[in-house]
Amino acid sequence: MNDRPRHDDPDAIEAALELASVRQETRVARAMLLQLQQAVEQAMKDVDGNPASRLRAANQQLICSALQALTDADDCNKILGEVARAAEHDPLTELPNRVLFRDRLEQAIAHAHRHGTRLAVLFVDLNRFKQINDTLGHAIGDQVLQQAAHTLAGCIRDTDTVSRHGGDEFLILLSEVMQATDAVAVADKITAVLGTPTRIGNNVLRLTASIGISLYPDDGQEADVLIDRADAAMYLAKRHGLARFVSHGALQAGKQPSPSLRQPPNETTMVVAVEPDQQATRLREANEQLVVAAMGAQELRVDAEQAQQRQTQFLTILAHELRSPLAPLRLAADLMERLPATELPKVHAIIEREVVHLSRLIGDLLDIARINSGKMHIERARVDMAQIVDAAVNACRPAMDLRKQHFDVRLPSGPTNVQGDPIRLAQIVRNLLDNATKYTGDGGHIRLSLTVLDDRVVLTVSDDGIGINPASLRAIFDPYIQENDAGGYTGAGLGIGLAVVRELVEAHEGTVVALSEGRGTGSQFVVSLPLRR
Repeated sequence: MNDRPRHDDPDAIEAALELASVRQETRVARAMLLQLQQAVEQAMKDVDGNPASRLRAANQQLICSALQALTDADDCNKILGEVARAAEHDPLTELPNRVLFRDRLEQAIAHAHRHGTRLAVLFVDLNRFKQINDTLGHAIGDQVLQQAAHTLAGCIRDTDTVSRHGGDEFLILLSEVMQATDAVAVADKITAVLGTPTRIGNNVLRLTASIGISLYPDDGQEADVLIDRADAAMYLAKRHGLARFVSHGALQAGKQPSPSLRQPPNETTMVVAVEPDQQATRLREANEQLVVAAMGAQELRVDAEQAQQRQTQFLTILAHELRSPLAPLRLAADLMERLPATELPKVHAIIEREVVHLSRLIGDLLDIARINSGKMHIERARVDMAQIVDAAVNACRPAMDLRKQHFDVRLPSGPTNVQGDPIRLAQIVRNLLDNATKYTGDGGHIRLSLTVLDDRVVLTVSDDGIGINPASLRAIFDPYIQENDAGGYTGAGLGIGLAVVRELVEAHEGTVVALSEGRGTGSQFVVSLPLRR
């Protein structure tokens, strides 16, 4: 689209006027130089002898000075062009900023009004971007924004526009769409491309986004209205779940959203009257919405079947887990009656080990029940995370020694005070170490580090074990979830240890993320907690 001065940006107008003035002065200087050169050449034809030589030298000096002036004017022209571009583009992503986007949107609306065409506005918000900043740092966060900007720009046509609206939010203008499904197809493409694992620094990340869609003239005929309604649709998509998109039109025509898409209080759903000449268009869109609803119902049915399968599998594994300690306990009870007193300490050790195992298993189950019922209780006090880690390491080291695993611990020299429950914080560390021990082979390596980063205490537990495939990485913290090929590695588990970790970390106002490059590459869990000075 052609750029023009905007009435709402004084700096851009001033830069454009100054640029036009310099260009005009350059054209005048070139014309004067050409006239002067022609006059001097004519004068040289009329002069003989030594005066012509002096006149030729003066002419050469004059031409050099004029050329230098033209060069200076071109440099000034270039600088002003860069200033004008900087006033219209985001410095980090180099995308058009919200001012330039609004200008292009208004031009597109005027064009669509004249020609009776339609356009679409997509509001894109990256999910859980704050966790990336908190755990990996702002430098990685900036690279993520640049990568997202590049990805979004690659998903649209040259005639469309991607703009950084602010923070981790982007706006997309689709200048011409034939029907609503065209915008939905672009949103679907964006979610698919963003979901491709991408290496950023030393991390492999999979981005997801919530996308809201508004259409002109269906959802509004002004720039502000289209942006606001795309924003409202994005909010509903975010409430529905990650990697989702919602069209504002899907909430119109008096149709009530499903419970998972119900709007928050004080937010109004627009109801648009249907004119007689719009019946065919509305009927087609209603049919599209019916197809989408049918697909959603199919997904819900599949999810319900999978949930039932997971429940059956969980009960089977639970029975196995509860049965496993009983055999050693029964054997120990029989041996206590027949063995001499000197052998009894070994029997007591077996009983103690299995009792501890049962206690932790039942404790995790109770924690999940408390979390689901909202009755998890946190006793807050000022504690030193280094001491918590040291105690948890001592409890987990025997299991590592039994499998001859190499264990490296790195703690900071300064204070690592946080406000939290010491028992629950120790439970976080132990669950992460138990998970690393379970999925790391005999003789493998496990590393734990505790660092202070700005106003956060960062705990990192990494291993060179079996790793996590991308499909399972997204749900690794969900309860009763375990990879199909991971259960046979060291025996099936309930899949509740990491779920407890996430809930306890969030109860302490922290974040936890899992990172892995895939099967056979090991895994890394990063916990970030607020530092108490």
